[in-house]
Amino acid sequence: MANASCLGLYIEEHLIKYAKVSKDRDKIKVEAFGIMFYDKIGEAIEQVVQETYSQKTPISINLSQEMYHYYDMFALLTKNDLQKAIKTEFDSYCADKGYNPNVFETRYAIVGNQEEKEKLRVIHVADNKIELNKQMQMIEGYKLSNISPISMSIPNLIDIDKNENCVVVNIEESTTVTTILEDKIYHVDQIEEGSKDFLTKINLKENSYLKAYEICKNTTIYTSEGRELQEEQSTYLEDIMPTLYVIAGKIRNIVRQNGDRIKKVYITGTAALINNIDLYFAEYMDGIDCELLKPYFIQPTTSGDLSIKDYIEVNSAISLGMMGLGEGIGGMNFKNQSFADKIPDWLKLEVNPDRTEKEKKNLGGIFTWDLGQPLDKTETGLIRVAIGLLLLVIIYSAFSALLANQIKLKQQEAEKSMKETRQQIELANADNEKINSKITEYDTMLKNLEEMNNQITERNRTRNAIPNLLNQIMTIVPENVQLTSIENTSSTHIVIQAQSNKYEQLGYLVARMKTDVILTNVISTAGQKDNSVVSIKIEGDLP
Repeated sequence: MANASCLGLYIEEHLIKYAKVSKDRDKIKVEAFGIMFYDKIGEAIEQVVQETYSQKTPISINLSQEMYHYYDMFALLTKNDLQKAIKTEFDSYCADKGYNPNVFETRYAIVGNQEEKEKLRVIHVADNKIELNKQMQMIEGYKLSNISPISMSIPNLIDIDKNENCVVVNIEESTTVTTILEDKIYHVDQIEEGSKDFLTKINLKENSYLKAYEICKNTTIYTSEGRELQEEQSTYLEDIMPTLYVIAGKIRNIVRQNGDRIKKVYITGTAALINNIDLYFAEYMDGIDCELLKPYFIQPTTSGDLSIKDYIEVNSAISLGMMGLGEGIGGMNFKNQSFADKIPDWLKLEVNPDRTEKEKKNLGGIFTWDLGQPLDKTETGLIRVAIGLLLLVIIYSAFSALLANQIKLKQQEAEKSMKETRQQIELANADNEKINSKITEYDTMLKNLEEMNNQITERNRTRNAIPNLLNQIMTIVPENVQLTSIENTSSTHIVIQAQSNKYEQLGYLVARMKTDVILTNVISTAGQKDNSVVSIKIEGDLP
């Protein structure tokens, strides 16, 4: 059986880090590695695949825009209840943010809660499906088998002791800080600042991203006890140090949040290539040991061109390759596996159309031996493999049939449930229509009652207003004035006929009606004299 291998690709803007990792039992080996700058990502991936002879090798890549959430769950929950509770928590988060939870692909890992032992801590990772599809499209045409968050894969490079507490700082394009408590990943912090900040600044000066990268590799940080810097070194450090200062401050806060539990800080990523960066970070870590993250299975060499630092340069790619080989935390693969993905390479047989007639006669042209001769050990072994494959196909077919039957039953149950739900919805809609009809009927009744109440109020007001009007007129009518008629022509309009032998008495009456507001909008006609009697008509409205 051939050794299992996987090509790890850490992809970011302008840059690919790659490492082809193989595994023979428990022995891990890096067969090929390097970095590549690109303008067209598709051409760069094709070149990497060609150079590493990985046309048929599984490929493992990183997520690009994942986000992390943390939930505390009771340890006594069943697996199904736990899954439902996690989904409910994430749906609640999406509702608060106005997100559609269906646009996210999610995975989660479970560890013991350090503060509350009766609870579990859920590390929930979500990535937008659109961004995830973009990542997969970059590897289209090749054998993509694994997509994992880099924060979860990078601890693969540490041979973690039981109960070890440490922090892994991966300063790539942006920075991830993976906190490990009691040899388990416990928390991931994302820091926006990373190598992209200072590489972009140097690139603006040098007009070459590759040159900016090489400058970082050749830059040395001189700590508080270091020597005086040269002018050229100072020029580049002024682009690098502000970013490292911010990152160091945030890491120190993360370490302090864990009290005295953190014993070591590992540094990796592009920024780890800067000389003395471990000493620089140590000055901020309150005496905690800081060191570069060296893959535990790589042994230092005293000869040759490769050094440990060459491997450190592609740590992210190596860790992803190991993830593709089944190392590290499980359940974080965002690539949905098909059955073909799960068949080991050694079980996959290819038919060669160019075989000879003799080969085609031997078991369908798949295996090549002459059945007219005694079978040797190799041929016997191949027959056994063929029989094993046949049994595997039979078992798989039976299992597939059983699974298909179960799926069919579940679909029927789902359809029945959907039908009942639709019926309930129809009943609810009918009830809703009845309620709306009653609401309209009640609104009409209320409107009619209000109109009747207004009419009664107006009638009562008018009924009381006429006697009040007569009483008020009696108090202001002069002795020489006679009221010949008082008529209520409409609901509030009053017409009064009056006569007197003196004009001034009639004028006095009209003036008093206006000033005492006995009527409003008071008007009067000019007086008409008949013999010695003057008659006028007074009109107005009840107040």
